[in-house]
Order: sequence, then structure tokens, then C-alpha cells
Amino acid sequence: MSDSKKYGLRVTQVENTWKTEITRRMTATKTIVSKSQDGFATEAEAIAWGEQALQGFLSKQADRNKRKTEKHPKAKSLAAAIAAESAVDEEYEDDEELN
Repeated sequence: MSDSKKYGLRVTQVENTWKTEITRRMTATKTIVSKSQDGFATEAEAIAWGEQALQGFLSKQADRNKRKTEKHPKAKSLAAAIAAESAVDEEYEDDEELN
């Protein structure tokens, strides 16, 4: 499964079939269903579909977030500043290890 805290899987049995839901943590107390599929014959099939769908869902979200970040100059400069700061921190840590 995914290491994401925001997205997860929920597999439930509905009568003779299994249902998989991709859930999103909206707030600390509220979870919503982002995508679902039912009619699986076994729990293993439901889990396999869910894991595959979740990976696709997360990669689509990452691509979308990247496109949105590229469109906003402020977010772009902030991302560049964070990257530059982490590079400086790594350089400082490397210098400390040498001493």
C-alpha cells in the first residue's frame, strides 16, 4: 500500500462481493471517498485493484500539482528558494563532517 497519510484504501464486503474505495483524509475527523469500484469476487482482487488505482491516482495528483506549481511564479520562486536552502544545508553538513 501507499505511505501517504492523506490517501488510503478501504476494502469492504458487500453481500457476496467486495468493494474498494480510495479515501482522502479531508480533516482530522472527516474522510471522503475519491474513487470506488465494487463487484470483486475476492478480497485479493479488490486489494489488487485498489493498490493499482491508488498508485495511478497519486501519480496523476503529483503531475497536476507540478503543473499548477509551474504556472504560479510565486510558488516557483518559493520552490527554488527551498531547494537552494537545502543545498546550502547539505554543503554545511558536508563541511562539518570533514572537520
